[in-house]
Formats: sequence, C-alpha cells, structure tokens
Amino acid sequence: MTKVLRYMVKKKNLPIVLIILGAGLFVAFRSLGIGGGGGNPPATKYEKILRNVGEMLSEIHYSPKKIDDNFSKEVFKKFLVNRYVDESKNILLQSDIQQLKKYETKIDNEILGEPVQFVPAVSEILKKRIPETEALYKELLSKPFEFTKDESVNLNTETLDWPKNEAERKELWRKRLKYYVLDRYSDLIDARDNAKGKDSVKAKTDAELEKEARDRVLKIMDRTYERLKLKISEDDRFNEFVKTITESMDPHTTFFPPVDKRYFDEQMSGTFFGIGASLIESDGGIKIATLVTGSPAWKSGQIAVGDLILKVAQGSAEPTDLAGFFVEDAVKVIRGKQGTEVRLTLKKADGSVKVVTLIRDKIVQDETFARSAIINTVKGKIGFIYLPEFYADFENPKGPRCAEDVRKEIIKLKEQKVDGIVMDLRNNGGGSLFDVVQMVGFFIEGGPIVQVKDREGKPTIYQDRDKSVLYDGPLAVMVNEFSASASEIFAAAIQDYDRGIIIGSTTTYGKGTVQRNIGLDKTLGMLNPNSELGTVKLTLQKFYRINGGSTQLRGVSSDITLPDLAEYSKLREKDNPDALPWDEIEKADFSRWKYGLDLAPIKKASDERIKTNAAFSRIQANAEWLSKQNDKVSPLSLKKFQEEAKQSKTIGKEIDSISKSAKELDVEALSDDLKKFEYDAGKLERFKAWIKNLRNRDIYLGEAVNVINDMIIQQNVVYNTGGANKIN
Repeated sequence: MTKVLRYMVKKKNLPIVLIILGAGLFVAFRSLGIGGGGGNPPATKYEKILRNVGEMLSEIHYSPKKIDDNFSKEVFKKFLVNRYVDESKNILLQSDIQQLKKYETKIDNEILGEPVQFVPAVSEILKKRIPETEALYKELLSKPFEFTKDESVNLNTETLDWPKNEAERKELWRKRLKYYVLDRYSDLIDARDNAKGKDSVKAKTDAELEKEARDRVLKIMDRTYERLKLKISEDDRFNEFVKTITESMDPHTTFFPPVDKRYFDEQMSGTFFGIGASLIESDGGIKIATLVTGSPAWKSGQIAVGDLILKVAQGSAEPTDLAGFFVEDAVKVIRGKQGTEVRLTLKKADGSVKVVTLIRDKIVQDETFARSAIINTVKGKIGFIYLPEFYADFENPKGPRCAEDVRKEIIKLKEQKVDGIVMDLRNNGGGSLFDVVQMVGFFIEGGPIVQVKDREGKPTIYQDRDKSVLYDGPLAVMVNEFSASASEIFAAAIQDYDRGIIIGSTTTYGKGTVQRNIGLDKTLGMLNPNSELGTVKLTLQKFYRINGGSTQLRGVSSDITLPDLAEYSKLREKDNPDALPWDEIEKADFSRWKYGLDLAPIKKASDERIKTNAAFSRIQANAEWLSKQNDKVSPLSLKKFQEEAKQSKTIGKEIDSISKSAKELDVEALSDDLKKFEYDAGKLERFKAWIKNLRNRDIYLGEAVNVINDMIIQQNVVYNTGGANKIN
C-alpha cells in the first residue's frame, strides 16, 4: 500500500470521491504489477478481477470484514449452494465436499493474488456429477410413482447435508421428484374431477394423469439440465463466485459483469435499447408476451404475441440458442446498443420458422414512472401518487427523474383542488438519493433531510435549501416490508418532521446503506462505473435519520400499522446474517412542521376500524399460518398431500376474497393521463387496468383514504377555530 494512500485513508473527513480516487490509484499500481515479473506468469483475467475486488473491499468498503481464513470459510460454504453449483444439495456428494475442503481456507489467498483454483476445481467435479444426476432423474421419471405409502420429504436444504453416497443421493432424488410429480398429479386430478359432466371428452385415468405429471416434470428437468450443461460457462460460475465474495461483506455490495451492469442501469433509468417486446417462459421456451406500440418489433409487422424465440444473433454473428434460458438471460442478449442489429429466429404459431432482423431503438418503460389519480370521498377529494421506484437516468441529464415527475403529479393534483395526498411507496426498493432529497423538499419549508456517513468522516447532511412548499396539505405515506432505501429516507424525514402519517407494515425493509458503482479497470478508468472487467456496487456510506437513528436494520416504524400477509416472513434486512448493524449518531438541527396534527385520535380511529374489519382479521390469521409453512416437511402420500393442498387452496381463496370484498373506491383517472396514452392502445389498457385495481382490489388504500380523511377533518377543525394559519 502506498504511503500516499495510507495517509488518505486515515485522514478524517476526507471527501468520498478522493478516497475512491486514492483507491483507484492503489488498485492501478498493484494491478499493473501482478504477474509477469520475477518469473511469475502473467495474471489471468480472473486473478486481476479477484485482486482488484479484494483491495477495493478492504480499502473502501464502509465496514469491511477481514479477508482471512474465517472469511474464506464463509465464502466456501455459500458458493457451494449457489444456483450455479448445487443449490439443492442433490448433485455433489460428501466426498466431493471433502475433496474441495483443501480450498476452504485458501479463498482469501486467491483474493490476495494467488492463482485461482477453487472455481475450476468445482467445475471439474460438476462435469462428472451433472451427467450422473441427469441419468438419475431420467431413470426415476421413467417409471410410475406410487402415492399410497406414508412418507415425507424435507425440501429445506438449510437443514440438510450433502448425501453420503450414491444410494443416499438417489433416495434424495427419488423423494424430491416424487414430490414434484405429486404436486402436478394432484392438480390434474382436481382439474379432471371439476370437469366431470362439462364436456364429452373421455376423462383420463389416474395412470394417464400420473404419466402426464411425470412428463411435465421431465420436461422441466431436461430444460434445467440443458442450462447446467450448455448455458452455464466457466465465466458464469466465476462471476457468481465473485458475487459470493462481495455479498459476504454485506448484502448490497455486489459484482456486475459488464452485461449485468448494463441491465442494472436500464432498470434504474426506466429506459433501454431493445426491440420493444416483453417475454415470458412458456412450455420450456421463451415466447413473445406483448409488443410495445411504435417499437422496432411492432413496426416490423413480422412478430406476433405467442411467437417462440429459438435463437438470437448479434448482427451477422453466430446465433445463440435460447433453449434452457431464463427470461432475464434472454433479455440480456436481445437488448443492446441503440442502432445495432439483432436477428431473431422465431417459430410461428403455424409451426413455420422465420428469421427477423431488427435495429434496436430506445424503449421507455412508462409503467415504472410516477403516476397519479383522484379518489373521491364524501369527506373530500384525495390525490393518489404511485411511485414504484426512485428512478433516474444517470447517463442522461435530460432523462427521466422521479423527483421531477412527482413534482408534475403534485401540480396536476393541486389543480384538481385535492384535500389531501396519499403517496404510495409500497414495494419501492429505493434508488436515487438526489431525487429523494428533492422530493421531501416539496412538502417542507427547507431543512435537513438525511445524514450520510462514510467509514472515516463525520456525517454529511443533505439539505432541502428551498424554503418554498409545493404542497402543504394532509399527507399520508404508504409503506410495507419491501419499501427500502430511498423510500425509507422519504418516510423517515416525513415522520421526523411530523409532516405526515406513515401507514403500513410494522416496519419497512431496513436498508440504510449507500452504494456506488466502481469499475475494475486497471487504470484510472476505475472511476468509470462501466469496466470491461466488471463493476462492483460497493457499500461506501450509511444513512441516518435527522433524529440520529439509522434506517439500517430497523427500517421505519409505521405510525399506523396494518396487518400484512408477509409480516412474519423472514424477508427484511434484519433477517440477513451479513447485514450491517444498527447504530445512531448525533441528531441534526431541525424544526418540526408547525402545522403538524395530533396523531393519537387519528391512530385510535384507525385501530378501531381495523379491529372491526373482518378482512384485516383474516389477513392477520393467514399471515400467522403462512409463517409456519416455510420449514414444513411435505407428505408424499396423495391423501395427505390433497388434505394440505385443500387447506392451502382455502387460504388462497380467502386471500383472494379479501381483495375482492374490499369496498370499492371512487377512483378517477386524470383526463390528461388518458390523453397521454391515447397513441398507445397497450399502455392505455394497462393504465385503465391500474385504475380498476385501485377501485376494488386494494384494502390498504381504502384504510389510507380513511386515515387521510380523518386528517382533513382534524385540519379543518384547527383552521376553523383559528389554531393555525394555512400556507397558500
């Protein structure tokens, strides 16, 4: 480590960009010196990537674990149950694990520069075991299963070890395949029984249905193994190995190969360059699900919904066979740079095969952008804003940004003279920090929004410096356990300022860390987030509320808690053993919203409604039931399986009935929005469907409307008695 960098890293309050620059210089010097000297062979691409990743983690990560034998053991254990190795613990044997044990404490050495040996060793063993298990499932699925025997299968691999020998592995496969077949066999029996007397087609026998179920499972297994044998390359497995290393530091530090990085950027921006077709997995292949009006696929007139994509070629290059691909993998090879050529080999509905050549163009995913509606009630007119993510096109200053879009939606709602606004951040996983700071500023008279701290310096306070208020009326923010990061910053700031009421699950997700994308190039190009070696999304900082507490791990507690089906599921940040801990710092200097309302009577009224609401009572009971199903051993006898399936279906129907029984809301689309989508029938149809779902399928929105109506009433009482002066 250079003396300059030692000084820079130890220096307090150093701007994070300088630390990144210092690390970039450090990695550059070390990388240029790896191999090729003193008799050492030149470093391979894998070794360069691992060395650069290791140095980046050690020198820049917010709270790095020591890369030593203990860290090596952790990575070793996790990688072997990776989806590209043996996720279900049914391919490798215990003897294979013992054979690989010699690498258990050597992964840290590989990260520090020694030759990469672990991943190639794993791949060599898989080359032998994959054909063995392929033959195994084919043999087991060639004969009928018998479903009267009282036996069970444990599908929770966390509680299982690898099989001791081939006989134990075969028994493991037999039970799992039997379960997969039984699942489908039971459904086929139900379908046959429900169809009795409804058509003249001769009903299939139990034996025929069992054979059909086995054939379906065989098709799925063949597709899975085709992927294992042909589609997963050594590069894929190595990339997953690097991801295992980075994500062992914390859940949000990860590695992107170049193609994955592009895909991530597209998701964040809501814009990509492609052909304008959504895809779906169907019958073991990738099919066209929908076409975007005006897109290259739509303009060609040669592509139709239901077409099966057999192959994809980049220009005149050799085509890639999509057999065994998942949708996300197919998407990655179809998308590309604007103006480039892509050739699709399609199987049409009539069985003919056709090659269609398209030129990629810009596609905008409007469904990911902010949208609004009006909810009419007897007590007032409520504005509703839906924001699925805090999106921003970081590559294009003129590209879409969520803060600007939300600002426009607020203005539209104010023009409709709404009495209150509900901001829906449910399932919003976060995004742009810049935009969430701006967005909170729309609702307050300026002040600190969030504190951000790196591993060495004092916290930086992000401020809203605009004293104007875009909207000053009643505000409710809807959240759930999947509202994370920027969503939590927004909810926390609104709560700390007493500017609005947070409604939803007990707590939000609990992601209170900040990441930056840093490329792995061996020169100063490291500052470029797009690198030929790949990119690390690295945790550099931590978020803190203006009250001093971190949003990390604990999330934001709702002011008004609503029963939630996923409440007891272990899906939050706190359920990940690698998550960084909660802590707190000194609170920022801020003043609460001077027009804040009294939460107590509003909460009391909501609690009373929830207690007497049968739908919420059923949600609570079902949430508790669902939480007990995760680790359950499954029966393999048809009778017991059907009994449990019947119970599950009853719960499922009950859950469906809850949404269907929700009181219909008077939801109205803004005329400007309907006009905006007139040019695209598909988008207009999806927008109308969204409005329809808001009307009669959202029990949570119904309660949020009740809450904001209570806020409106309380505000009117305050203003009418002269208790405050409303801002105009």
